[in-house]
This record gives sequence, C-alpha cells and structure tokens, in this order.
Amino acid sequence: MPTAPAAPTAGASSRTAPASAVQHVVVIVDENKPATTIIGNPSAPYLNALAAASARATDYSAITHPSLPNYLALTSGTTGGITSDCNPPGGSCLVPGKNLADEIHASGRSWKMYAEGMPAPCTASNAGRYAVKHDPFLYFPDVTADHASCADHVVPSTSLSADLRSASTLPDFAFVSPDLCDDMHDCSVATGDAWLARTVPAILHSPAFTQQRSLLVVTFDEGNSGDNTVACILAGSAAAPRASSATAYDHYSLLRTIEVLWGLPPLTSNDAHATPMLDLLRR
Repeated sequence: MPTAPAAPTAGASSRTAPASAVQHVVVIVDENKPATTIIGNPSAPYLNALAAASARATDYSAITHPSLPNYLALTSGTTGGITSDCNPPGGSCLVPGKNLADEIHASGRSWKMYAEGMPAPCTASNAGRYAVKHDPFLYFPDVTADHASCADHVVPSTSLSADLRSASTLPDFAFVSPDLCDDMHDCSVATGDAWLARTVPAILHSPAFTQQRSLLVVTFDEGNSGDNTVACILAGSAAAPRASSATAYDHYSLLRTIEVLWGLPPLTSNDAHATPMLDLLRR
C-alpha cells in the first residue's frame, strides 16, 4: 500500500497568518489545460475577466501526471505513491494518514466536497460524467470509514446553491469538482468557461463572500506542457485585486496557504516546505 512521507516536526514552517484572516475557502479544480491554453484564450472570456480583476499566480505548476495524484497532493500533501487514475475502494489505491479534512475538522471548522454529477452522497464509483478520480476525499480511509459522516461531507454539487444562501451554511472549506464536461476534460474550453460563468458569480455574491473575508481559488489539476504550468486565480474578498505573482508555486503551495491562514500544521514535508501564496492576498 502506498505510504505518505513523514509529517514534519512542529516548527517546520514559521510563516503564519491570523487564524481569523479568512473565514471561507472555496477551491474549484478544472482539468488538463496548461496556462497557455487558458490565459488569453478568447474561448474563456469569463475566466480571463476574473483573472484580470483578481489575483493570479503566473508560475503555478501541478505536481505530476495524471489527474488523481494532483488532487491527492492538493488535499493531503502527498501523492501517496499513486501514479495512475485508479478508483477506490482498493488497498493499493487509498492514501492513509492525515489529510486536509482531518486538520480542518480538528480545528473546529467545517468542510464539504461538492461533486457535479455524483448520483448520491459518498459515491465511490464512476457514474456518467461523474469521475471519482476527481474526488480526492474518497481516497482517504478515515473519510469513507463512517458512511454517514462521508455522506454528510462528500455530496452532489446540487446542494451548493442552498449552502451558499448564508455564511453559516457554507462550510469553511469547500472543494468543488465540475463533471467531465464542465471541467474541460471531455468538452471544450468554452463549455468549461460557461460553467464557471454560471457558478462563480453565485459564490462571489454569496453572504460568505460579501459579508465576510473569504477566498475563491480556481485552478487546474495538470497541464500538458513540459513544465506542467497551469492557471491559478485567487478571487473574492480575501484576494488582492488585480494582482499577480511570478513566484514559483504549486499545489503544495495552495495547501500550505490554507494551513497558514487557519493555523493548521503541515501534513508532510512537501507542504511544510512549500511557500504559501500570501502575496496574492489582500493585506
């Protein structure tokens, strides 16, 4: 069974931020497009407008190929030794050890995974345009062991609109995965951009973002360029408007950013040594 790298000792990263700095973090992950295919592409007018008005990491990279290990890296600080898009359950396709959901829960915060096309909560098998490989939390045994708890936290994206109605119903951390068409995996950039144009405004105009300091991140799991660079846009009331950073960041950096914002300990040496993306946040 793949194993995670050892968690770092306390003090592995001294960079901190006030735990109250950001109330909500929403992460949307799209699919398989390098930054050069997205930024400046007339087929993605909404995403480019969002990038221009918000904060953008111009040298942001995925970790590896294919999709699944990148999702795992972003949410657990490790690929778990997984090198394929394998499906759970299965002893060789699970990542034991702590993950971001564990840390968030232990801190007294709430979290949910919203998956478009998921036929029922906690579904760990492919169904239509729903791809379980884009739902990293189903690869963590401590998330799936209690089915009732899993069903409360790993849900179809149809529940997102209701949760956005108030700041108290939107979880502190939300991970949103479009289906295989809307994430640009099987369909065009224009199709994915249209989905973002429908979905992102509802997030940014929700009470959690208009009444509180909250952060939306839109990025891609991997690219197809040699350096695996992908678009990464930070928006919302916690993001610095019209900002850009050429600092080399990756998925571990995004994970570390969340940890630093909420005072969470790093999960592995990967995120412990990653640079948090604090220069893209509103001061």
